[in-house]
Amino acid sequence: MATESNRRIVLAARPAGAPKESDLRLEEGPVPQPADGELLVRTIWLSLDPYMRLRMGTEVRYYPPIPIGEVIVGGAVSRVVESRHPAFAPGDIVDDYTGWQDYAIAQGASARKVDPALGPLSTAIGVLGMPGLTAYLGLVKVGRPAPGDTVVISAAAGAVGAVAGQVAKIAGCRVVGIAGGEEKLAYLTGELGFDAAVDRHGNDVPGALAAACPDGVDVYFENVGGPIGDAVYPLLAHGARVVICGGISHYNATEPPRTASHLAPILFTEAEVKGFNIFSYAAHYEHARRRLARWLAEGRLAYREDIVEGLENAPAAFQRLFDGRNFGKLLVRVSAE
Repeated sequence: MATESNRRIVLAARPAGAPKESDLRLEEGPVPQPADGELLVRTIWLSLDPYMRLRMGTEVRYYPPIPIGEVIVGGAVSRVVESRHPAFAPGDIVDDYTGWQDYAIAQGASARKVDPALGPLSTAIGVLGMPGLTAYLGLVKVGRPAPGDTVVISAAAGAVGAVAGQVAKIAGCRVVGIAGGEEKLAYLTGELGFDAAVDRHGNDVPGALAAACPDGVDVYFENVGGPIGDAVYPLLAHGARVVICGGISHYNATEPPRTASHLAPILFTEAEVKGFNIFSYAAHYEHARRRLARWLAEGRLAYREDIVEGLENAPAAFQRLFDGRNFGKLLVRVSAE
């Protein structure tokens, strides 16, 4: 260990618009040493997620911005190298928000042991981790789907949207996914079993959505915002529920998003629109994880991973979240399992 160094990717500059590779910097330093109650961990899998872009800005979104020069925040699955906490031992697999680096200090109070029996280790930060929990809890707790409801999911081929749509199908709903390109549309209606899929790049997205939702939209799971949201809101059925989970279309915007066009559909349908923050539902994590793991074992829940090799390639891969090139849960394999 004494001969090794720790590679870290830190915030070099706050992005102006879309993040650039030059906004992030790879640097090397010593391997950190754990104090009492802490763990030294070696990163195996690193999760890349849209919320990280918000942490690179200057506004407080969920949590404070990342300081310039500090490691980029991110969830990771890691192996314990050294433990100074009685609940963990070297060799244990844990997940925690330890960031974009080879080695990190995890807090014994927040790290979670990963059960390899539930699925491949990567699923602990994917379908059985934050994206899967977000999809399940956002849909069930806020969307409250009922059998026969029409549920529309934006960014439906992404890590959150794909799970949300499948949970809606399990709940007996008619599910319409919005995604970009024929390959993703085929994935939604084929492997995932959605009832219909609409191409966000199509010439008439509002018309295609209206045709796919002849009885209106009972639940809208919002991951995108912008023109996609503009196309969905006029279709809301009376008493619809809208889950505002994300708005990736404006994460890189330099002007505030426009929302006034949504007010009339909300008013006249008496729709419920609620922002969803996964961190407010921590008490339900284990129940949701057990439910998702059971469906996964039963073959009722499918997932796809988009894997990038090497920590040094994380900055370039991160940009794929914002131009639609990723397909499934975007992960970086930092070291061997």
